[in-house]
Amino acid sequence: MRELSKRTENFTDSVIRRMTRISLQHGAINLSQGFPDFDPPKEITDRLKEVADKGPHQYALTWGAQNFREALAKKQEHFSGMKVDPDKEIVVTCGSTEAMMASMMSIVNPGDKVAVFSPFYENYGADAILSGAEPIYIPLVPPAFSFDPNLLEDAFKKGAKALILCNPSNPCGKVFTKEELEIIAKLAIQYDCYVITDEVYEHIIYEPYQHTYLATLPGMRERTIICNSLSKTYSITGWRLGYVIASPEIVERVKKVHDFLTVGAAAPLMEAAVTGLNFPDEYYRDLQAHYTHMKELFTGGLKQLGFSYTEPQGAYYVLMDVSEFGVTDDVAFCEWLAKEVGVGAVPGSSFFKEDVHNYIRFHFAKKDETLHAALDNLERLRSKAKTR
Repeated sequence: MRELSKRTENFTDSVIRRMTRISLQHGAINLSQGFPDFDPPKEITDRLKEVADKGPHQYALTWGAQNFREALAKKQEHFSGMKVDPDKEIVVTCGSTEAMMASMMSIVNPGDKVAVFSPFYENYGADAILSGAEPIYIPLVPPAFSFDPNLLEDAFKKGAKALILCNPSNPCGKVFTKEELEIIAKLAIQYDCYVITDEVYEHIIYEPYQHTYLATLPGMRERTIICNSLSKTYSITGWRLGYVIASPEIVERVKKVHDFLTVGAAAPLMEAAVTGLNFPDEYYRDLQAHYTHMKELFTGGLKQLGFSYTEPQGAYYVLMDVSEFGVTDDVAFCEWLAKEVGVGAVPGSSFFKEDVHNYIRFHFAKKDETLHAALDNLERLRSKAKTR
């Protein structure tokens, strides 16, 4: 048989999704893959019931239903102050995963370089490779996960055509300050580079931190490609509704790539999700309060148990330091944790380009009873580890 693709020969399966399967196998509480165990807003699911009877059930416009794009543009302007043309500056995709891939394939040529902050969501490096690009990693240094502007500039000097920026960050929960974003913007303009932003956690921010939309900074509107989804904001990760917001020139290219990748997002789900896009400000205040409660419950429990962790500023993940257990293989440790302790986590090495094996990632988008049960199990971790 002829050889398979060299581009993908070193790919593994997703470690995050693998840990979900391992958690299911051992009946562990799954704090690995980032999805909630509570329902979406009732208004959205009630609307979905109506749509199930009345439709639409056929293809929507390839780049997204008109009413969905209009509602999305209105919401984006409300929160960012940035006016968006729903016809020329939005593409609706099958999740933010496709949004990122379509964006990468629209701006990157084989042999180009793409800068990525590390730690990073595992798809980013794969996206670069699938696009034929070479990733250049810039470390975010724990515990504050700050970056050295000189190292970022070095990446641009080496020819990086684009930077992938996750803000707030998965996995470390960093919220980039306006001053940090201004540094990024200055360098992107100086070296004539694009910035692809993953802003899926834009509404999950913990006081006193605030989310700044990079595209709103001077000179960044035309070179920023916003990738986002409804998954986290409305607790509908399985609906796979994402989108790209960018300048008309970029969106015109993304539309074509998207058309040949997936044709279009699910028409019934877009119709139902318009309800969420039209929610009042009160919904987002309640969302922030809800996630703040979950963060304080879980991280407070880790603190009470004496575990070391980095404080999340946004998103719904926490990195716990497992150095005290002498971990050298964090993948094996997480498999053992699921089997013997009954809690699923993601090994930190799947997020870091650097040789880092002392972190594991938990997510806390769970009901109170789920988090209390996980903490009860983790209380046994030290005693279990003695026999490991």
